[in-house]
Amino acid sequence: MRFPLSVLPVLALTTPLLAGCMQNGDATAEANDDARTIDVTSSADACDLSADQAPAGTLHFEVTNTGGDVTEFYLLGDDDRVVGEVENIGPDLTRELVVKATPGTYVAACKPGMTGDGIRSDFTVTDSGESGSSSNADDRLVRAAEKRYQAYVQQQSDQLLARTAQFVRHYERGEDAAARALYPVARTHWERIETVAESFGDLDPKMDAREADLAPGQHWTGWHRIEKDLWPARAKSYEPLTPEQRKVYAEDLLDNTRILDHRIGRLHFTVDQIANGSRGLMEEVATGKVTGEEEYWSRTDLWDFQANVDGARVGWEGVRSIVRQKDPALAEQLDARFAALQHLLDEHRSGNGFVSYDDLPAAQVKALADAVNALAEPLSRLTAVVLS
Repeated sequence: MRFPLSVLPVLALTTPLLAGCMQNGDATAEANDDARTIDVTSSADACDLSADQAPAGTLHFEVTNTGGDVTEFYLLGDDDRVVGEVENIGPDLTRELVVKATPGTYVAACKPGMTGDGIRSDFTVTDSGESGSSSNADDRLVRAAEKRYQAYVQQQSDQLLARTAQFVRHYERGEDAAARALYPVARTHWERIETVAESFGDLDPKMDAREADLAPGQHWTGWHRIEKDLWPARAKSYEPLTPEQRKVYAEDLLDNTRILDHRIGRLHFTVDQIANGSRGLMEEVATGKVTGEEEYWSRTDLWDFQANVDGARVGWEGVRSIVRQKDPALAEQLDARFAALQHLLDEHRSGNGFVSYDDLPAAQVKALADAVNALAEPLSRLTAVVLS
């Protein structure tokens, strides 16, 4: 909050008096709020945190990249599941991750170059002794948002499993035209819940790794391995997979999709995870879809683009009623920018899908990128408002 200059001398005189009269509970809460802001410095070979513990509640990680490569920061649970993440932090930039954390043991990780397991350190969230109570109206809005999003994610996961089963049957039988037609349709359900799927660090590399991002010695499996086999035109001296190899890759993808669906059925989403997921899906658009890198072989990037926007919008709509109460201007801005981006996407529809990414001229790619960036800015403030 900014004050007129004329008010500042009064504040300077009254602050010590107010501090002297502060109740013990208020002082504890203020100290806890300070302890919940953690500065993170990510360099080429280090991930330094200003503290290795914080009291339970809303935590703010201020992540500064002092290295030469783009980096990421993750807060992981003790089961290695992603609690929160902030990606695509360029050199000399600072970005914030806001999460609501309960008491327990966590792992903080920076990923210089956005590869590998990252530079990790233990992080502890202690019992803050605060009730965290809110009004009954707030509680109802939160519960409704969490319930709706959980139902949406489960629905998309179930549809992903059904579509993947259809897809692999066509692929195993050598029915390539049918497999190509179903590929972006099935992928839509993955992309709508991509940030949820990515939270399972053991499954995501098996299911969605791109060839360009493989670590040395990593065995390539999943959607994009099959994609290359179905659209090999851009590959040099490509050796098609044999029917036996097709079956191995297809069954592996289907098995992992079943595991994903089972795990998703046991999840419970909190409002900060919903808000962070919405922001994370738009980061996926910015770093992979709008650049045309995700579907390198099939060129079906606009299908993925739309699906990421779908998932982000569902997440946003789930918490909109909360934000309207706390920051009406932000709610109005987000509605307008989602609509503007959707209008641009609709211009590239063809039949039940989209044109090939190769059909987009540079000016249209730039327009999409500008709309994504315009939406990303207010989305970056969403979690803090929801948890305020």
